[in-house]
Amino acid sequence: MSRVGRQPVSIPDGVSVALNEDLCVVKGPKGELSFQVHSSIDVQVIDNRIEVSRSSDNPEERSLHGLTRSLVANMVEGVTEGFRKSLELRGTGYRAQLQGQNLIMTVGFSHPVELIPLEGVIFEVETPTLIHVIGIDKQVVGQQAALIRRVRPPEPYHGKGVRYVGEYVRQKAGKAKV
Repeated sequence: MSRVGRQPVSIPDGVSVALNEDLCVVKGPKGELSFQVHSSIDVQVIDNRIEVSRSSDNPEERSLHGLTRSLVANMVEGVTEGFRKSLELRGTGYRAQLQGQNLIMTVGFSHPVELIPLEGVIFEVETPTLIHVIGIDKQVVGQQAALIRRVRPPEPYHGKGVRYVGEYVRQKAGKAKV
C-alpha cells in the first residue's frame, strides 16, 4: 500500500467535496477546483475525510494511488489557504511593476518584458525586486512562477537574474589572472 495514498485527507470546515463518477469537485472559501480521477482509483468521502484506494497492485495503479491523494490534498489546501510562490530579481537596474493585472519586468534587455497572468493567478509586487505569484491551483502557480523565472534565469558567474526566494545559485569562478 502506498504510504502517501493510504493517508486520509481531512476536510476542514467550509469546504465541500462532490464526487460524480470520475470527477472530484472541491469548493471552498477561495474558489472551486475539479480533478478527473483515473477509473482504477476509488475516491470516497467518509465522515469528514477523503480516502483514496486502488483495486489492484499493478505498477500503474500503485503510482496513481499516491498521486491522486496528493492532488486531492492540494485541491483542499488550495481552496482554503491558497498557494504562493515568491521570486526575487537580482541585478543592477532589475525591477518589476504591475500595470493593471500584467507584470512589467526590466531585466537587462533593450525593452521591458510584459507577462500576462495565467487564469486563476494574481501577481503581487511587494518591492521592485520581489514578486509574489498567488492562486488556488498549485500546478498553475508553479507554472506561472517558472515562466517568470525563464525570462532571465540566474547566471552562474554573477548570480544576476530571476530566482525563487531562498534558491541557491552556485557561483563559478571567473577567469584566473596569470
